[in-house]
Amino acid sequence: MTERTIFDLYRHDVRSARPDHYVMVAPGVTRALSTDEFFATTSALADGLAGLGVRRGDRVLLLSDNRPEWHMTDLAVLSLRAADVPVYGTLTPEQIAYQARDSGAIAAVVDSPAQMDKLLAIRDACPELRHLVQLDGRAEHGVSPFAEVVASGRRGGAGDRFWERAARAREDDLATVIYTSGTTGEPKGVMLTHRNLVANVLAAAPRVPVGEADLALEFLPLCHVLERMLGYVYMWRATRKAYCSVYHVGELIASIRPTVFAGVPRFYEKVQEKVVAATSASPAKAAALRWALGVGRDVALRRIGGRRVDAVLAAQHRLADRAVLAKVRAALGGRVKYCISGGAALPLHVAEFFHAVGVPIMEGYGLTETSPVIAVNGPAPGYLRLGTVGRPLDNLELRFASDGELLVRGPSVTPGYWQRPEQTAEAIDEEGFFYTGDIADLDDGSFLLITDRKKDLLVTAGGKNIAPQPIEAELKRSPLVDNGVVVGDGRPFVVALLSPNVDELARWASHNGIAGATVAELTAQPEVVNAYADVVESVNAGLARYEQIKRFRVLPEMLSLEGGHLTPTLKVKRRVVEKQFATLIEEMYRERAGE
Repeated sequence: MTERTIFDLYRHDVRSARPDHYVMVAPGVTRALSTDEFFATTSALADGLAGLGVRRGDRVLLLSDNRPEWHMTDLAVLSLRAADVPVYGTLTPEQIAYQARDSGAIAAVVDSPAQMDKLLAIRDACPELRHLVQLDGRAEHGVSPFAEVVASGRRGGAGDRFWERAARAREDDLATVIYTSGTTGEPKGVMLTHRNLVANVLAAAPRVPVGEADLALEFLPLCHVLERMLGYVYMWRATRKAYCSVYHVGELIASIRPTVFAGVPRFYEKVQEKVVAATSASPAKAAALRWALGVGRDVALRRIGGRRVDAVLAAQHRLADRAVLAKVRAALGGRVKYCISGGAALPLHVAEFFHAVGVPIMEGYGLTETSPVIAVNGPAPGYLRLGTVGRPLDNLELRFASDGELLVRGPSVTPGYWQRPEQTAEAIDEEGFFYTGDIADLDDGSFLLITDRKKDLLVTAGGKNIAPQPIEAELKRSPLVDNGVVVGDGRPFVVALLSPNVDELARWASHNGIAGATVAELTAQPEVVNAYADVVESVNAGLARYEQIKRFRVLPEMLSLEGGHLTPTLKVKRRVVEKQFATLIEEMYRERAGE
């Protein structure tokens, strides 16, 4: 059959019935659902939502952590030819109110009482939001329990009605409105159709193949377009799914034992940091890890490059694997065939680390506006090159503007922004090419390289163009640095704000006999400042003179989601950070000017 809509993908899941098709995992709790149970609830929910008045063209907010009910709600809403508006659980009531009003959502499905409190707080400011549905816990007055909505649709023929409605869905039906995370300015609602998402699934899936024998772990929030698209890939390939919160994945992944999963670069960086930190107290263990990683890296790079692994190196690798590398893989469950990285640039040293331990990362690239994948590496020969985001998908056309900005055209490109015709016209030209805002190039004409965000490029007062992301990535190579923010646009020179890695800083301070009860107290110590100065000096050694960091400050806190410094995909909100720490920035420039 020809897959045209998301329901054509989901049919493959339904046809591969299993008793534990969908597994929800939380601390102390594992809940499995069969294929039939999942579909019965989904079809009854569709009838229940129809009973509430959800109709073709309506929008429904979906605010929930990862769980089977997320996909149930998604499919139920789409079967009514309505569209869902996925919302991050980290958003404030005011941010949720903006998305509810802007999208004109008439209903919301929310997972917990704590999240429902946010909706209740803004309900009066959102007059179109008529129905609130709560998955867990006691529902307040005016809120419908999820179980009751499902029960209201549990009548004969719900399954048949689901497929009858699904058959009426069209490729150009609006499937979702996804609000950009808003690192700069006000979020915009990206419209994606069935055609957009299905085209991306069909083109991207062959790069990272999965099947019925796999167990895919979904912990990257499903409101993130990458995890959502992968969820449709797993449906199409009838792959078993395990759902887990991003907040608990570190403690649960070993017991879940997935064969494939996706994450953002910061997740992989933290895994690497944890492995290195676990051996730092023992010189012998640290040396063994360095040796094993060196052997693993040599073998991985030879295999990627199609070169032979000789008998001596193969023997060394077997020893390194038994002694060290297999233990690292065991911390991720021991069965991972490969994993996927997206959402931001993956540092090369992190990619090499994972390939060295035998857990290959397939780095990709895309945007919400492109559903999302534009390019991705794959395990097949000729489709993997570290330091790149892989080969572009076969169904996309690429162009490069005179300043290096990447332009993309194809069936997965958004039709535009919700109720934003002017911004749509700015982003998509008359020929249908979408302006990504990223500076890029093709390595050997085949593999895509993303060098920086066009909007993030710094132009100094002297007219020098500086890409901050590579500098920030080098700063983060130090275990002491959790994040770095380089500043210098319109300024005479570059300065940096360093967000400390709290755990590593505490270990370093203890080892060096430095007292301090809080992060702020530690970062004020001269010895600590000197340690960070060494980090900056090391990074500066590899930079052109005009790129070098002339002043820095160690922040008295870690940049965080809760503090509003990071997007839900853990990218730094540069403008927010610069505004919050404007006094420190100005202080650095005054100091330098006074020399």
